[in-house]
Amino acid sequence: MEPRHRTFVTFAWLNVGYNLLVIMWGAFVRATGSGAGCGDHWPLCDGQVIPRAPDVAQLIEFSHRVTSGIALLLTIVLLVWALRLFAAGHPARRAAIAAMVLMIVESLIGAALVLFRLVAHDASMTRALSLGLHLINTFLLIGAMALTAWYAGGKPAPDLRGKGGLMAMLIAALIGTALVGSSGAVTALGDTLLQLGVLPGGVSQPINRDSHPLVLMRIIHPVLGTLVGLAMISLAQRAMRYDPSPTTRRLAWATATIFVGQIFLGALNVMLKAPVWMQLIHLLFADLAWLALVLLSATLLARPSDARIAHSVSASTPVRSV
Repeated sequence: MEPRHRTFVTFAWLNVGYNLLVIMWGAFVRATGSGAGCGDHWPLCDGQVIPRAPDVAQLIEFSHRVTSGIALLLTIVLLVWALRLFAAGHPARRAAIAAMVLMIVESLIGAALVLFRLVAHDASMTRALSLGLHLINTFLLIGAMALTAWYAGGKPAPDLRGKGGLMAMLIAALIGTALVGSSGAVTALGDTLLQLGVLPGGVSQPINRDSHPLVLMRIIHPVLGTLVGLAMISLAQRAMRYDPSPTTRRLAWATATIFVGQIFLGALNVMLKAPVWMQLIHLLFADLAWLALVLLSATLLARPSDARIAHSVSASTPVRSV
């Protein structure tokens, strides 16, 4: 690999890591009820570029906006660099374009949450649905960034011919994981509102059919997460049978291990009554599970189908005369 490509790959992976930190800080803003720290002003904070004598909530929210702004600038650098470094049609170039589009959408969703006051103590289902969509877009964003680094490092582009069944399985896995992540974001919102006293009963209350929808998610999310986690273990096993290469085996093991870890972390989160630090760890592992699945999918889709391998072998075998 040329030095300029190696430098780009390093920058792209660092960009992924930085965005994971920004995501964690955004979750901290929500978990501490600091989302309204800058009022309903955006992009200004309480009508000011830099707030004077900010309180704790304003400082937390303002710092999140600063780190998010840096993430936007880094994505612009990633895109411009990719456009200059790779030819049209290169998968790294396409992934960088997707990352830029998704970063813009991410910023607009964040702005909408503030401008429509879907922050702090708001317990509406509109906010819950918005956070679910926000999480899905975040997944897509970090996935696109990871694929930019992945393909820039020389990994082969996807080859979709003859892979209808594999495609269907991977799409189902990605959708299932996104739904679990989305339900987790809504569940975390419910935990926060319970701890802030916005919803009655507290995190130790019994859950029944009359409970608030955000409280009911504390049952729905673990069940959904466990089912999808078990499905991911099966997917990892099938992936290793389909392609026993070292790269696929490592990613399959990583995917299965992280999903199993998520099940235990979720149980621990419930037992500890969802402290902020545990919520952040749980979210980080959700992001890592998504990234592992995205890279595993990219690896499997890059492998030539069995039919193409057989055709290639037969075409390269000399015909012997009798």
